[in-house]
Amino acid sequence: MRTKLLVALVAAAALAGCGGDDSEPAAKETPAAAAGADLGAIKDYLLTHTATLQQHTATLAADAEAYHAAAEEAGFDYDKLLADRREEVAGLIEKMQATFREANPAYEEMEGVVAGVPSLADFDVIIDAGADKSDPENAVPFSIKTPAGKTYEQPGNFFFLLETSLWGTEEQFAAKSVQPDLDGDGKVTFGEALPDADFLVAAARDFAGQADELDAAAKAWEPTPQDAFTALVVMTPTMSEYFEAWKSSRFVAGAGAEESSFVAASRLQDIADILGGLVLIYDSVQPTVAEDDPQQARQTGSELKELEAFAAGLRDEEAGGRKFTARQADTLGSEAQDRAEAIAGQVSQAAGRLGITLEN
Repeated sequence: MRTKLLVALVAAAALAGCGGDDSEPAAKETPAAAAGADLGAIKDYLLTHTATLQQHTATLAADAEAYHAAAEEAGFDYDKLLADRREEVAGLIEKMQATFREANPAYEEMEGVVAGVPSLADFDVIIDAGADKSDPENAVPFSIKTPAGKTYEQPGNFFFLLETSLWGTEEQFAAKSVQPDLDGDGKVTFGEALPDADFLVAAARDFAGQADELDAAAKAWEPTPQDAFTALVVMTPTMSEYFEAWKSSRFVAGAGAEESSFVAASRLQDIADILGGLVLIYDSVQPTVAEDDPQQARQTGSELKELEAFAAGLRDEEAGGRKFTARQADTLGSEAQDRAEAIAGQVSQAAGRLGITLEN
């Protein structure tokens, strides 16, 4: 999907309304401004976020170890675990949920770089975007082996695994034959969950390991204009898939939602976070674009910031209590996608004029 999208955008760049001359060559020798662009802010931004993700995943792993130890002492009898240590277990689950909510934006804000840069993109599949083995073309390239020796083959990305475990929305990752009444009021409300401790600790350990590997890869990466322009062209026009996930989530579909993930935070928050990262990337290359076409450089930057503000406004309205319908989600997603594709087309055309070849 990523390659098809990039090829389509490059082919359609002349239609993006940038005012280019059709007789102009598709590419020319890369100007000195492009070759010497200061992209250090992008790497600094990425490293700040990889370090934050490391901290949060290490905390999740430590708390998952404590939960596993408590379950082990109870012989993995979850009824006994609740009877003997309900308050302690409830506190651990609530703490892990809170840490997850902090880890999520730490990743989403840098996803435009991670997923958009080809040398880093595999981490996005593993951490945030990959499917389970039922979707072989998009499945994650790993399996999880638990301390008890059970193997989960290509179970999905790590954010999916931790979120659905901690909120109890995937039965396969939940403790069996127990009602997760964490507060002891005789009812189970949304957010009360008892993960399978054997699975949770394995997933949390491996997630922390992947966060460490991403940080190491980010430190070794040296950003190029090709990386920055490719990330903008690849990641900006992904609005429709994010809005579709939002429409299918509990935030729009309610308690009857079939989507088991995107329950900890609204997908609107993710969209705004991703666009914020893309704005930072564009800010780093705008001087390069301006060397060729100052007016177009300003226009593209303004349109990207306006798209970010559009997403942030929707996020804030929802957080303030507004409930959106599925039809509204479709309409808003179409508008965001149209705007995003126009921006990506402008960036693609600018890259072509600067002699910067986008990566597949």
